[in-house]
Amino acid sequence: MRWVVFLRGVNVGKANRCQPAVIASQLSRFGLVNIGAVGTFVVREDVSESALRAAIAKKLPFKCEIMICPARDIIRLTTKNPFSGQPAGEKITQFVSVLAKSLPLPLNLPHCLPSPDDWLLKITGIQDRFVLGVYRREMKAIGYLGKIEKLLGVPATTRSWNTIQKVAQTLAQG
Repeated sequence: MRWVVFLRGVNVGKANRCQPAVIASQLSRFGLVNIGAVGTFVVREDVSESALRAAIAKKLPFKCEIMICPARDIIRLTTKNPFSGQPAGEKITQFVSVLAKSLPLPLNLPHCLPSPDDWLLKITGIQDRFVLGVYRREMKAIGYLGKIEKLLGVPATTRSWNTIQKVAQTLAQG
């Protein structure tokens, strides 16, 4: 099965530093393709999830949450525009937070932080292990991204919608 791997908290500030391109090269037997600098990989070869998780963990000089999703889940997520009708533009970032596991309880949506009237981050949808939303490009908004985990009670890592689309394009290339 083909997979997509998301590392949580990698290369943020001065903590948990690694070189994803080097990891991809070292694990070329799995057909790893590095997407960006924060630990996003497409896995093109047929490998078990447990073997993949163990191999990646062994290459990291620190412990971190490793989210592994079937490639078909990313493809399904990107076949429709989940941000239709949501704010867009230069001052808005569309994002996807990948959860370590599915949510135990539903969340009333949209969920706005700090408030519906003065939001900096808005969760607009949840599809399986993917939390979809938008945030304003303001320094305060970044702090609210970290609150997604606390709000949902599940470890999460966040990528821009552009990165998720790049992952889907890489998957489509074979």
